[in-house]
Amino acid sequence: MQNFLNKTKLVWTDTTLRKRVLFVFLSLIVFRLLSAIPIPGIDTLALNRFLSNNQFFGILNIFSGGGLSNLSIIMLGVGPYITGSIIMQLLTIMVPALKRIYHEEGEAGRKRFTQYSRLLTVPLAAIQGFTLLAILESQSILVNLTAFDKITNLFIVVAGSILLMWLGELVSEFGIGNGVSLIIFAGIVATLPSQVSQLLFTFDVSQIPLYFIFAVVSILVIAGIVLVTEAERPIPVTYAKRVRGMKMYGGGSTYLPLRVNQAGVIPIIFALSILLFPVMIGTFLSRFGNAIIAKISDILLAFTQTSLLYAILYFILVFLFTYFYTAVTFDPEALSTNLQKNGAFIPGIRPGASTSDYISKVLSRITLLGAVFLGFIAVLPLIMQHLTGIASLALGGTSILIVVSVVLDLLKKIDAQVSMREY
Repeated sequence: MQNFLNKTKLVWTDTTLRKRVLFVFLSLIVFRLLSAIPIPGIDTLALNRFLSNNQFFGILNIFSGGGLSNLSIIMLGVGPYITGSIIMQLLTIMVPALKRIYHEEGEAGRKRFTQYSRLLTVPLAAIQGFTLLAILESQSILVNLTAFDKITNLFIVVAGSILLMWLGELVSEFGIGNGVSLIIFAGIVATLPSQVSQLLFTFDVSQIPLYFIFAVVSILVIAGIVLVTEAERPIPVTYAKRVRGMKMYGGGSTYLPLRVNQAGVIPIIFALSILLFPVMIGTFLSRFGNAIIAKISDILLAFTQTSLLYAILYFILVFLFTYFYTAVTFDPEALSTNLQKNGAFIPGIRPGASTSDYISKVLSRITLLGAVFLGFIAVLPLIMQHLTGIASLALGGTSILIVVSVVLDLLKKIDAQVSMREY
């Protein structure tokens, strides 16, 4: 406790650290002010009714940083930028030139890679903005709009997404922690007062045992997220002794930490992107007057509600994408090669292909636990809502996962900065 108080004191007494922390606070205040500026033509009652009855768009609201809940100028949030970054990482597998830029050209190559992600954000924001605006207009949430109003709204939301991307990068550069993650975190935290007030407003004395069970489940979920997020599988690594001249080097031992949840929340974002297509197609078909097409549209739009099929497909997609993204971002062969070049080896395992196979085997086993856990967290709101029958008790597993992960990462970054100042 004393150590914690000393580090907290150092954060506020050290000029550089204090400026970084204050910059983060000011940036998040700007973000919340932007989220309070709505686009024209909103029917507020229809919007609230639509979001409360649609679990899918409620989850999208998380990744918009809360901007979708009132259709602000930043209603797209950092979603297009995250999607662009993911697409660029996937392209490194198929395009050797991008792989060389990202892995072999050092800091300059990563800056170029980031710039490509920024450029890709613009068309993605335009596509996503057009789709969302069309969906909202078809649900009579945006009313009395002329063609000029529609084009203006599209330009506004695209510009808002680019502005938020820039703000997030400023936080990463001049603040502490990952700016994009902090923006999503701030949007989630900002919705807590309204959720608590809704829970109090619908409070029923006869359901106190249910509220107690919900509180216990919430604590267990948070503990599980912390446990899985911090969990590692250490693989021992030994450095061979080398003689140079009259001196001997190496011979030390360390370990290679493999995280149980290598992918973070990225698989959930992947799954949501795929599940957006039924909504897009259903909204497009709803414009036709044909009875058969209208029936297909109703089925597709109903799919995004809290249906069993939706929950099962959501879980499967998150599970598969966890393995897929881990395979993309973690290369056992490259790791094995680097160990061999540095004179390191895993005790009992031959260097080269055997080391790569061993790391792949271990990674596959621990990723199974991470994939099942992420899938469970993704569908947890649907499970809670089905069991309790109370919409306000739909425990937001994805929200809790993001909040806990961001807090843990932020604490580590602050601790690293404090330790560096102490030394």
